[in-house]
Amino acid sequence: EYMLSLIPFGGYVKLLGEEKDEEVEIELKKYSYNSKTPLQRIIIIFGGPLFNLLFAAFIFSFLFMKGVPVLQPYIGGIQKGLPAEVAGLKKGDKIIKISGYDIKSWDDVSKVISSSNGTQLTLSILRNNKIITVKITPRKKEYKNIFGEKKERYFIGIYADTTKYKTVYYNPVYSFWLGIKETYKWIKLTVLSIVKIIERVIPLNTIGGPILIGQIAGEQAKAGAQNFLFFLAMISVNLGVLNLLPIPILDGGHIVIITLEAIKGKEIDTKKIEFFQKIGLTFILILMFFAFYNDILRLIKK
Repeated sequence: EYMLSLIPFGGYVKLLGEEKDEEVEIELKKYSYNSKTPLQRIIIIFGGPLFNLLFAAFIFSFLFMKGVPVLQPYIGGIQKGLPAEVAGLKKGDKIIKISGYDIKSWDDVSKVISSSNGTQLTLSILRNNKIITVKITPRKKEYKNIFGEKKERYFIGIYADTTKYKTVYYNPVYSFWLGIKETYKWIKLTVLSIVKIIERVIPLNTIGGPILIGQIAGEQAKAGAQNFLFFLAMISVNLGVLNLLPIPILDGGHIVIITLEAIKGKEIDTKKIEFFQKIGLTFILILMFFAFYNDILRLIKK
């Protein structure tokens, strides 16, 4: 049975025989949730978040097959006073190799330089159809990561030419693998973001709700189908991860309760479960309040 509520902000699945005191017809008892073993119940509960993550992996895989823009290793500018300027690098130079490592994209440039540990690098540069060799020693410099935290990394003082990119297409098998890797990357980022919110590195006013999601979805749809699909995959990963948090009322909370019951060898008292679920519900409602408050405040400021 499917039901569309008047206010469609969120959704849930009601399982047959989920409530312990629920009456279930005799012929349906074998299908009842509470007739299953603890492992089967965990698999059932885990199914929702799992398919959120699989859906994201499917979208990412599709995007890799359809073609993704890859930034090429062209220098778009030189920062003053840093090793690149001293070594004579110029805007428009294309980096071909760094210390024997073939450079295919700007990501390759960043990875090799940041992992250099300050050792001297030999750059092969394409300039005016001629290859020249330049030696540069990266310098450690402070920067801010995506969470606004101050970190240190090795730089040579160049930034990319964002107009130079090419669309790269991948075969279905490799696209599927890349889709899984991309999903894993966003899972890690989502978990890290939750940790940073708890640590107050990310302020609470950055939390967004359905209104913000709707606004961003609309903007991404205007930007094109690929942008919208990418955003949809990100939201799907967020849903999958958040539902697995060990909070009573969420899927993760149910899994914790089932696991505890399996360890103890007996069911946890219903009143205790209801008490913890009320705490979980209170937490979710407070979170929703913050999300809606922030959304409305953003609209007013806009």
